[in-house]
Amino acid sequence: MTDPTSSFDSHHPPSRELLDDCVHCGFCLPTCPTYQLWGEEMDSPRGRIYLMDLAERGEIELAGAFTEHIDACLGCMACVTSCPSGVQYDRLLEATRPQIERHVERKTSDRLFRDAIFALFPYRRRLRAAAVLGLAYQKSGLPRLLERVLPARLRATQALLPPVRLREAFAALPRRVRPSGPVRRRVALLSGCVQDVFFHEVNAATQRVLAAEGCEVLTPRRQGCCGALGLHAGREDHAVERAKETIATFEALPVDAIVVNVAGCGSSMKEYATLLADDPDWAERARRVSAKVRDVTELLAELEPRAPRRRMDTRVAYHDACHLGHAQGVRDQPRAVLRTIPGLELVDLPEAELCCGSAGIYNMVQPEPAAELGARKADNVRAVAPELLVTANPGCLLQIRRYLGDDIPLRHPVQVLDAAIHGPNGP
Repeated sequence: MTDPTSSFDSHHPPSRELLDDCVHCGFCLPTCPTYQLWGEEMDSPRGRIYLMDLAERGEIELAGAFTEHIDACLGCMACVTSCPSGVQYDRLLEATRPQIERHVERKTSDRLFRDAIFALFPYRRRLRAAAVLGLAYQKSGLPRLLERVLPARLRATQALLPPVRLREAFAALPRRVRPSGPVRRRVALLSGCVQDVFFHEVNAATQRVLAAEGCEVLTPRRQGCCGALGLHAGREDHAVERAKETIATFEALPVDAIVVNVAGCGSSMKEYATLLADDPDWAERARRVSAKVRDVTELLAELEPRAPRRRMDTRVAYHDACHLGHAQGVRDQPRAVLRTIPGLELVDLPEAELCCGSAGIYNMVQPEPAAELGARKADNVRAVAPELLVTANPGCLLQIRRYLGDDIPLRHPVQVLDAAIHGPNGP
């Protein structure tokens, strides 16, 4: 049903109360990636809120310029962190994007490309099949041959493909890992979809580190996509379906916490209670699961270190993944965990608040601005001359690696901690 006075339909439109919270002060402008790139008011948070306000009043159509400016937003939430008025731009954006997906007819090529992403990435079996094809493709020499002739979106997707290791892509995590000493916490691990296939070693390191710190780790075999990609892209039905599946998987486990090692996934799982708030059969179940979700560094920071750390005389730059730092407000914990390693020198990046350009599927559907932001982030990494770059999101790892090259290794925080506890070659 559509309100005749509004361009939005009546299903969870952007709230008038939230729209009115913005006083258009401009404190968000220095932290907004697209405003920094283009200096265009309608590509700033307050400009996009103004567009939402016009659409809510029925004074602008959703198609055309409105969709272009909303699509250009990375959803990094740096503006939420910087806003002195507490404007909940995250809630406004996540209410607006589903409206676009329901009511705006995209060009055929755009629709098919987006559909292809959602037909592949949330499914581990399909990703494993793609990994086999990807390995053959990487070894064929075709990537270099096709680099100049592929359309921008396909060229970006090709460049972001990580080195494929079939042994890891098809490896299964232990369903239960027990600590050698007394159990301090019992936790469940979200192994994810993309994370489990292309970053399996991060999941394995997470299990080892948690066990070393006294946690019993349960990793349900039958789990999949948590819905993060759909939630951030405006595909509400996809997000709701995956959220319910994830809740059903984890709710009955007798655990103290549900541990997540992907910033975007953790952010979305903490929002399940909001996503399913008006579903009487799922609202309370969602609230209980969301309340247990912890980023792995949050949980580790709560525990007094038990496992001895080897000395690592290494200069490490830490990059705040947007959905960890801005969306979840988890900034101090990863740094505190890394500082438990003797000898490790931790440095922050210039323009740390600016997104690297990954942002879920953004670097595939908006390759040009993503490329500018990726190159800018790489320059800021080089400026502090680290020996290692650390960040807590696979999308960031892939995006920054594309523009940084192989000169500086990239790792997840738990991989660094795992190396300090067990040595560089593991236990």
